[in-house]
Amino acid sequence: MSEASARRKPNEQPRLLDTELDHLPPELRWREWMGRVEAVIFAASEPVTRSVLARVVGKNCNVELIIDDIRVELAGRPYELVAVAGGWQHRTKKVFGDAIHAAFGTAAGEGAKVLSQSEALVLMCIAYFQPITRGELSGFFGKEVSRDLIGVLRAQDLIASGPRSPQPGAPYTYVTTKNFLSQFGLDTLRQLPDFEALEDAGLLSKEKLLAGDIPVGLASGEGDGEAEEERGDVVGEETA
Repeated sequence: MSEASARRKPNEQPRLLDTELDHLPPELRWREWMGRVEAVIFAASEPVTRSVLARVVGKNCNVELIIDDIRVELAGRPYELVAVAGGWQHRTKKVFGDAIHAAFGTAAGEGAKVLSQSEALVLMCIAYFQPITRGELSGFFGKEVSRDLIGVLRAQDLIASGPRSPQPGAPYTYVTTKNFLSQFGLDTLRQLPDFEALEDAGLLSKEKLLAGDIPVGLASGEGDGEAEEERGDVVGEETA
């Protein structure tokens, strides 16, 4: 028990944080807010949302401007403040990836299993066409999408069960997660490359996908059985 806790009387509430800092001149007040915001983001293990940061600054403080000023100060540092998965997070700059790999054997942000071409393709389709059922994925590719493949994506918390489909049997759909956004450095799904732009660049062809022109290994030969998929918590916010 800390000394401060020992001095606190039973049932006494912790002191409220002074967020307005009216006793400080404007410049020092702003610097204090900057320090608090950066400290909270630095201490967090996942992206910190605006609503959380608003707890440590004044009610009239513009969090976005605070973030901009912090980014300016970090310009020469090996890490930066990025908008990802609906919040902000400190991340090492990509240019230092080789140094981190040499030191720890893994690049910055790495840790999850590298997806196979088939897994990445299915994940891409879920990201673009969510909410989507396994049967719809199978129909999209013209080949059965295996439960094992879906299981790999679920195990890495890249997808989750979405709302029930109105189709017979009310199968669950699949949607991407906040971890998907974080892993791919996206703030929202709106930052996904435009599908038509990918087609125009020759990187993706919806017609080829519909024709079943997909990598070997996507199919497993299993029956559909969507209604028997493992049930999970519905994740609706990622479909917006």
